[in-house]
Amino acid sequence: MNITDLGTLTVAAVPIGRPGDASPRLAAALATSPLVAAEDTRRVRRLAASLGTEITGKVVSYYDAVERSREGGLLAALRSGQDVLLVTDAGMPAISDPGYRLVAAAAEAGLPVTVLPGPSAVTAALAVSGLPSDRFCFEGFPPRRAGERGRRFAGLATETRTLVFYESPRRLAATLAELAAAFGADRRAVVCRELTKTHEEIVRGSLAELADWAAPGVLGEITLVVGGAQPGTGGTAGRGPAEAAAEVARREAAGDTRRDAIAAVARDWGLRKREVYDAVHHGTPADPPATAG
Repeated sequence: MNITDLGTLTVAAVPIGRPGDASPRLAAALATSPLVAAEDTRRVRRLAASLGTEITGKVVSYYDAVERSREGGLLAALRSGQDVLLVTDAGMPAISDPGYRLVAAAAEAGLPVTVLPGPSAVTAALAVSGLPSDRFCFEGFPPRRAGERGRRFAGLATETRTLVFYESPRRLAATLAELAAAFGADRRAVVCRELTKTHEEIVRGSLAELADWAAPGVLGEITLVVGGAQPGTGGTAGRGPAEAAAEVARREAAGDTRRDAIAAVARDWGLRKREVYDAVHHGTPADPPATAG
């Protein structure tokens, strides 16, 4: 089949807050696309109405739970010559949002894929953060499980590029505290809350300061930007008994038993359990193992 007989998948960014940030191209695409795959069908219709346009094509839901089941039908539509517009609730599809699987499948099938660029919380937060932006990496949402999250942060502690995360407001304080433990309390960071929206807030400080700020609770969409490690800093090197004991206490306060907290800190920080145990109970590291001679 000639490629001109195929439909085109358009991956379209939508505003992350204010509808006025939408481009004229997006408004035109919403009005003319024969098939719109949207994370939330009601939200995309409201967006179109706010832009003074009406979606005349078919709108189908396309969110995490239905990605796989919808994929076949959308690919069939593209093969039949029907264009598909892919949008999420905010920002660019496939960036910690539904869309990656469909784009990958369309590319693998040799179907045309194009992008309608626009807002993204990742680049918006990075630009406003004031942290180095010449090199950065996007880490998406940190793992929810404490052990996995600890290992992820430990692996990133020596990363010299600026880091960008998404995080739930409910987990923000705990994440900031764990980042402070993994990266060092003084590492610079910026919390961007409700970017481009009415209650936009940008808070700068050290990871420890931001953890204290977030402790009472926050609301809204969160993008977190963390400065990269400086040469000779970061990682677990230089952590002493006091830091290990403090981390155990923090995990106990979060609901872990002391035994589990000690085991987790030992695993995540690369220490022996006895070292952490003695730090908690005696404030001193364990004696080194005896040697013969």
